[in-house]
Order: sequence, then C-alpha cells, then structure tokens
Amino acid sequence: MRLSSRSTCTRLKVGSVITDKNLERVYSVGYNGGAKGQSNKCESTKPGQCGHIHSEINALIKCSTPDKEKILFVTTLPCNVCAKAIVNSGFIKVYYSQEWRDSSAFKIFKKANIQYEQI
Repeated sequence: MRLSSRSTCTRLKVGSVITDKNLERVYSVGYNGGAKGQSNKCESTKPGQCGHIHSEINALIKCSTPDKEKILFVTTLPCNVCAKAIVNSGFIKVYYSQEWRDSSAFKIFKKANIQYEQI
C-alpha cells in the first residue's frame, strides 16, 4: 500500500484505509507517525517503543461515519490494542498484507465475528 510510504517510522511503515462494505467509499486513511504538531522522529528503534501513533488509530480518529459495517485495509496485521479499537469501531472485515510479531489480533477478531484475510 503506497500510503504507508508517508509514515515517518524508520523501522516499520504502515498504512490503513477504511472503506464501506461495498468498497465504494473511502471513509478515512492513516499511517503511523508522531502526534500532530510534535516530533515525527522515532523515540527508539526497539520494537513497540518508537512512540508513533499506529496507522489504524490515526485512520479511526479521522473516520466520522456511523457505519457499523466498515472494512479495513492495512499493510501489517494490527497489534492487540489496535485490534480491540477496530472491534469497538464497527468493522466486518480486515484485510492485511503482512503478519506482525504478535498474532493476538486473530483471536480478538474471531471472538468479535470480524473476518480477516491476508492479501
């Protein structure tokens, strides 16, 4: 996903796109990076400690639709916290390109009846 190239993370560039279930409308996009108006440089090179906001959270913050049947496209399988935020935000499916070091999202999605597929 080309959107991930906008990320300022030096270790892992991730992009997200939120659409309607018919793939006709893009509701929002996001990529991982620093908080608005703050540094976009990584605070650490250690996994999980760079200090950036995850792409999924950035996309969710920008998504103002009340649609409870959204679809998420993301370059990397969401982390545990992002997976829980996705569940609470009304999604029916998550497409991801690559797996991540923690696969707990699978269990979270399955319990919430959210389909997922690697593309």
